[in-house]
This record gives sequence, structure tokens and C-alpha cells, in this order.
Amino acid sequence: MSFYQHPTAIIDEGAQIGEGSRIWHFVHVCAGARIGKGVSLGQNVFVGNKVSIGDHCKIQNNVSIYDNVTLEEGVFCGPSMVFTNVYNPRALVERKNEYRDTLVKRGATLGANCTIVCGVTIGEFAFVGAGAVVNKDVPAYALMVGVPARQIGWMSEFGEQLELPLTGNGETICPTTGLRYQLENGQCRCVKA
Repeated sequence: MSFYQHPTAIIDEGAQIGEGSRIWHFVHVCAGARIGKGVSLGQNVFVGNKVSIGDHCKIQNNVSIYDNVTLEEGVFCGPSMVFTNVYNPRALVERKNEYRDTLVKRGATLGANCTIVCGVTIGEFAFVGAGAVVNKDVPAYALMVGVPARQIGWMSEFGEQLELPLTGNGETICPTTGLRYQLENGQCRCVKA
């Protein structure tokens, strides 16, 4: 086995788990799950059948990743954050054929206790603050807080808040890495020479 599995973890036959991943206490990984290399699944994590988790993701304790959720490389899911996959659930109405796809792009951070309502895309290196409720798409590098979540700024790939206006155009440097960021027509990007 090229990954670590705690004795209390349940990994259903057929699940694909990449080299160097760590599956901790009381985790359940369903048979159809695909988990990349170097992933950490904290205590009491659930991973559904139709889930894809990219390399080097960190899923903290008490997170359930339900069907139709895709995490690209390097996504951080804070403790007890929530994904949904049915928009209007009812216990007495079967809606498994109505699951909505949720995509979290490379490098994004989802803070502790935040909720990601199904059907949205979280852009690359976006940062969702603790307790926020995301119910619409989030741009790359956006800093989102509140209920419902609203954008209050931009974040660098290193996780530092950037000195950029919310809209329009601008340019700044990450104070830690020195990488340059440009805001053009309301879209932020890292300019790597």
C-alpha cells in the first residue's frame, strides 16, 4: 500500500488513492472515489462515490465530500466546512438524479464551518472565510466572507490579502513572495515572468 490508512478508516474496494496520501481516524472513502497523491483526510471525513480529489489537498476534520464534488490540486477544506449536492432537499422527496456539480479549482481555501451550496465553481486560489455561505460562483483569487458570501478583496497564491480595488484595473505585489498581480476588467491574475 503506497498510502497510510489508520486502522479505524474504512476504504471501500475500488476507491483509488494516490501515493503518499494519509487517511486518518474514522474516515470513510466510498468505492468510486478518486483521491490524488499526497492528500490528507482528517478525522471523520466522508468521501462519496462520485468525488474527485486532486493531489496535495488537505481535508480537515469532520468534512463530508458528497457526490458530484470535484477538488482540483492543492485545495484546503477547513474543519467542519460543508458541501451540499442537492439544492432543495426534502427527506420525503428522492432527488438523487438532481445532484448539481460543484468545482473547487486549484489552490482554493475553504475556511472552517463555511458552506458551499451545490452548483457553484470556486476559482483558483480563492479564499472563502470561516463561516461564509457561498451560493454563487467565486472568481479566481477572490476573498469571500459573510452570509451570503460577498467579495471584500483579493488574495495572493501565498494567502496574503492584496492591495487591489474590487473592480476595474490595478496592479500590486504579494508582500511575502514578491509575485506581481494584475486586476484587469475585474479579473485578478498572477503574472509570473
